[in-house]
Amino acid sequence: MRVITSLLISISSGLLLIACNAKPVKEKPLPKTRLDLSDITGIRYTEVKRRFSNGLSFDTMGFEQEPSWIIELKNADTILAYDPAQKIMQGFHLHYDHGDVYNFAKEWFRFKLISKDSLVFQRLQVNKKVIADDIRSDVNMTFYADAYIKNKLHTDAAKIQRPTKADTLFVQEMADRANRNPHNTDSVFAARQVATLTALDNRITVERLSSVDRLNGRTEAYDYLYPRYKIVIPNAYKDFAYEFNVMVDEKGKLHLGKFFTNLPEYREVRKKVLAGITSVYLENLLKVNPGSTLGIAHASEVTVNVTGRKGTK
Repeated sequence: MRVITSLLISISSGLLLIACNAKPVKEKPLPKTRLDLSDITGIRYTEVKRRFSNGLSFDTMGFEQEPSWIIELKNADTILAYDPAQKIMQGFHLHYDHGDVYNFAKEWFRFKLISKDSLVFQRLQVNKKVIADDIRSDVNMTFYADAYIKNKLHTDAAKIQRPTKADTLFVQEMADRANRNPHNTDSVFAARQVATLTALDNRITVERLSSVDRLNGRTEAYDYLYPRYKIVIPNAYKDFAYEFNVMVDEKGKLHLGKFFTNLPEYREVRKKVLAGITSVYLENLLKVNPGSTLGIAHASEVTVNVTGRKGTK
């Protein structure tokens, strides 16, 4: 009995010591109440800026945040957003979640600034009711009221939406890096105006493919981030079909990029074959214009699906 009593006293003393040395738990701030949006009801806003928290519209990959939304709060539970496909303002339920977090048009936002002249929303990536704490939630969207743009700024939205000088300097830096290493796939910068491949011989077919799949989250941005071409070449030395990447440098010259083979022992053979197809067929039968961003030509990467057909069939 004495042993058990001593053990209990020892454990209690240990717990007390831990409690005394423990750091005080920081209290979480109380959640914000629902915002009063009545002052902005009926005001039409146009998105004029969409930027990462560093103030830039581009990331190191070449993805550009483009302002495109036009919205108007109809009432406390409904927000209108412009649908460019149908060319109408379409109504969406404005769902209040908690604090300053709302959802509409299948997107999550944090309402950071609300005024009659402007709005600032932070776009949020939400997975299983948890807000992602990474670059996917690192986007701020700025809206100006149409009346503010016209009557106070005396301009139009298109002029405000233009990339900034900081964007141009950043793109130039990324372009210089890509141009110094046109053979290095890790150095290339996705071209906003993608490199174009066109046939010099009308017997050759060149088709630009699209990767857009909105149901699976593939927006139009995929088409310039991962440009793809389908090329069919007649009178080839034999029938073949390969898909691989080529690097297009700032002068329009092609260099073999990444390719896949499930037989590592034949990798060098496959590399030699694809390098030959690039230099013999693609370089001589295609007109190549390099990709560019903000008017700056730079090395970029495209995927080619090349089919060779022996003879004229």
